[in-house]
Order: sequence, then structure tokens, then C-alpha cells
Amino acid sequence: MRELLGLGPAAKPPAQVEVLPAGAGGEKAMQGAYDASSRFDRDLMTWNPSHSSADEDLLPEKRLMDARVRDTMRNDAYAAAGGDIWKNNIVGSMFLLNSKPNHRALGLDEVWAEEFQEEVEAKFTLAAESPNNWLDAQRVNNFTDMVRLAVGIYVMTGEVLAFADWIDDRGDPRPFKTAIQMIDLDRLSDPPTKTYKDRIRGGIEFDKRNRPIAYHIRKATNGDWFSPDAYKWERVPTYKKWGRIQMIHVFEQFRPDQSRGVAKMVSALKESRITKRFRDTVLQNAVVNATYAASIESDLPAEAVYQALGGGQVDEVKLMQAITQYAGGYLGAINQYAGGAKNMQLDGVRIPHLFPGTKLQLRPAGNGGPLGTEFEESLLRYIAANLGVSYEQLSKDYTKTNYSSARAAMTETWKTMQANKRTVADRFATHVFTLWLEEAIASGEITSLSKKGPNFWDGLNREAYASCEWIGASRGQIDELKETQAAVLRLKYGLSTREYELGRLGLDYRKVFEQLEREKKLAEKRGLTFTEDDNMMNAASGAPREKEAKDEKDDGSEDNTNA
Repeated sequence: MRELLGLGPAAKPPAQVEVLPAGAGGEKAMQGAYDASSRFDRDLMTWNPSHSSADEDLLPEKRLMDARVRDTMRNDAYAAAGGDIWKNNIVGSMFLLNSKPNHRALGLDEVWAEEFQEEVEAKFTLAAESPNNWLDAQRVNNFTDMVRLAVGIYVMTGEVLAFADWIDDRGDPRPFKTAIQMIDLDRLSDPPTKTYKDRIRGGIEFDKRNRPIAYHIRKATNGDWFSPDAYKWERVPTYKKWGRIQMIHVFEQFRPDQSRGVAKMVSALKESRITKRFRDTVLQNAVVNATYAASIESDLPAEAVYQALGGGQVDEVKLMQAITQYAGGYLGAINQYAGGAKNMQLDGVRIPHLFPGTKLQLRPAGNGGPLGTEFEESLLRYIAANLGVSYEQLSKDYTKTNYSSARAAMTETWKTMQANKRTVADRFATHVFTLWLEEAIASGEITSLSKKGPNFWDGLNREAYASCEWIGASRGQIDELKETQAAVLRLKYGLSTREYELGRLGLDYRKVFEQLEREKKLAEKRGLTFTEDDNMMNAASGAPREKEAKDEKDDGSEDNTNA
């Protein structure tokens, strides 16, 4: 297996361990000091997981696991909702650039940094969010849509792969040449001609220091058997010679030397499958119960029925004929009796008189069964914990939620989403922004660099120019008054900044300030005056209202509450 994966020759078998005889401490020596390593415990003796490398454990199973996760996301509403929660809580409706060039590392002043920041943000946002979808090589998605797609792919496969294309085609007039081509992870695979010396694992080629130097991309997907490119692979270097990245591969390692990513849903895939089958079975049972309003049951003893069917016969053909004959005759007799029977009435209600030996069993309408009970809740909580979201968000069930529990659940979800935002969305978006900025600077589009500045391609200048943050989805508010009061108090006592507080709401503070200034000037021009309500301002700041404080003093009331 190691040779097939390109990990080197097969490992030597472990040396034989000498087992001491019973009575000489042999069993204790075999068991070890930890119960978890016991080979004699009934629950652990058959538990022998693999102890291979990260790639040996992952790569042979990855294709099947990814297919199962995608199938679950397509056909399970809760799993699909979990993916939407990730995209809506990380990216939101618009992924905004907050450029923050490291002017100190570049040896420039803050005036230049502010000028550069405003120009770059305006030009990048104009191109990135254009309805013409300039950043997408296929011209299908704008920048925000591409980041949402990247997050969705990460949920399903645990990794994101994209190619930084350079489109210089007269038939496709573009304002700039940089374009991003998203690549299906199934196309990243080992070419059939690979050998151990090629150092290729999971479609990625590594150097002697285990750095990815090239990616082998199949030109057609696995299902395109009749495509002329079905059996062709293309080797794409990770970087250009001057350092421009070509292959954007984003994933989180769980073990050293891990070459590919794995979806978080994999560990809960079995439970998700069982949950869906449970819901389907219960719903089908409810439908069947709702189909039949009543049934007629016979009290004839089983022996009589068996004798009537010709008991003792073993010929299956004759037995089936006897069953058909008996059932037809019995049901025909019931039909004849019921057709000629007279129905009694009691206060206008009809009371049927049934055939002797039969009784009427009324069936209730469709019953939901255990759907929505603690059993299903426990399964959904397991899946929610695996996805890093709250049970309430996944199930959309807020019937047992109060403000405190909702805040706690939202806080934990927010931590998970922020961590994954930095790992996936921010990293992918920064790569795209750096590629665009490199072309813009090289073509002279950034006028704030008209003065002689450090070379973009020297040292870490690329990282200094492209340093940025990203404003995604807002955290959301449950009680806007309380949370706004908390934000105002943090600003009042210097515990936060307006940039941070507005960023939590999904807003860019500079755009907010510009709009406030614009509105103020327009109001002054039109002679409009807006009176501030002192009580509302005091309530927002958390300070006691002066009128209420004065009234309490005049009444002579005292607060005797002990501290």
C-alpha cells in the first residue's frame, strides 16, 4: 500500500514481543499501564484501528467519503441547511475588502496608507462585485459568490482548489487578465504513469522537503468516460518563476504530512444517514396509517383457517391455490352479507351489523410517531455538534430557547465560524486579492503609487501591500437594545473601536462615516434639524435618566439594597 501511494517501500513487520507465562506477570505485561491499550477487555479486544500515516489513512478512502458527503448534502435537508449556515455565517450577502497595507514595513507614512487603502478598495470592489463577473474565468459568479462557493466546497470535501488563470483573449475583452478557475476536487488525482520516484500523493507532487511544487489535474471528470480528455492529466506548477501563485489549495491539516483535506461531516456521516432513514420510515408509516380509515378483522381460530386451506400439504402451488380460493370465498361471503344487511340507526347515526366472526377496527389518521421527540433531537444535536453549529440553528426549533441559551449558542457558533472564516474564506479571498493587486500595480492602475515606492516583488513587500482584513456576515443580534447598549459602553470606555463594532454588523466604518457626513451636509443645506431625545441617548449609554433620578430624590426614597 505504501508503494502504491508513493510513500516509500513497505514497512518492516514489528518485532516479536515476548509474552511471559501466566503467573509471572505475563497478562499484566501484555495489558500495559493504560486501560485503553488492553487486549483482554471485552469492549476493546476487537478494536484495532490502523496506525498508518495521514495519507495512508485518508487517500484510499477520500473519493468514496466525498461522494457520500455530497449525496448527503443533496438529499438531506438538515445537512444542506448546515452548509447554508456556514456560508451565511461566514460570508453573508457581501464579502467586503478592508485593505490594511503595512506601511511601516514598506517605509511609508499613514497618509499614503490611507490614500492607497481607499483607492484599492474602491477599484477592487468595483471589479469584484461587477455583474459581468470579471474575476470568474467562467463569468458565472462574482467575487462574493466565489467565496460562498469555496466555503460550501470546504464543507463537503474539507478543501478548496482553484487555478489562477491569465486570460488574454481578443474575443473576451476584459478590464484585467487575472481570472480564477474553480476546480472540482475529483479532478485532482494521480496520473496513471506516476511512479514512486515522482513523489505524487493525491494528485499533488512534492519536493524532497515535502513542499507541494505541482498539481496534476485530470482534464475531464471521472464520469466523462467518452470525453477525449478523460485519460489526460495536466501538470500545473504551484508558483510562477517570479513567485505568482497559480494553484490555490486551501485545507486544514489534522496530522503532519497530510496532503489532502477531509470534510468535518465525515465523522457524523453514519448518524446523518441513520437520521434520514429514520425520518423516512416514520413518515411512510404515517402515510400508510392515513391511507386506511378502518380494517375488518376475523376472529376465526388459526387452526380452522389452516384446515380450510388444506393443512398438511407441502405443495406450494396447491397451497397458494387453496389460499386464493378460501380468501375469495370468504371475502365474497362478507360482501354478499354486507350488501343485504340492514343498518341500525341511533339518533341518525348508522350502526353496521358485520358478518359473524369479524370485527371493525377503526384506524387513526396519520401519526407523526417519534418525529420531533428527544430521540430525533439527540441525533440532530450530534450532527449539529459535528458541524460546529447550534441545535437551534440546524433544526430551526427555538421552542425551548430563552435569551441566555440563545446567546450562548450564538457565541459558540460565532467562534467556530470566525475560525473557519480565517482558515477558508479569508485565505482564499486574500489570494485572489493579491493576484488582482499584482496585475493592477504592474499595469500602473494604482495611482497612489505614482511616487517611487518599494518594489512589489522584493522580499515581503507583496505581503505588505496586500495585507488586509475581510468583512463578512454580521454576528446578528437577539436583543438589539441590550447589545447596542453594550457596544456603546465599550466605545465609551475605550474597550473597542467603531471599526470593530461596525464590522460585527457587517459594515465598513469608512463608508458609514462618509454617508453620515453626506447626510449631515444635505440636512444643513436644506435647513433640517433633527432633535435628539435625551432619554433615548441616556438609555443607549446605560446612564440613569436625570428626570427619574431627580424624582426619586424628591420623593425621599432610598435604595436599601445591599451591595
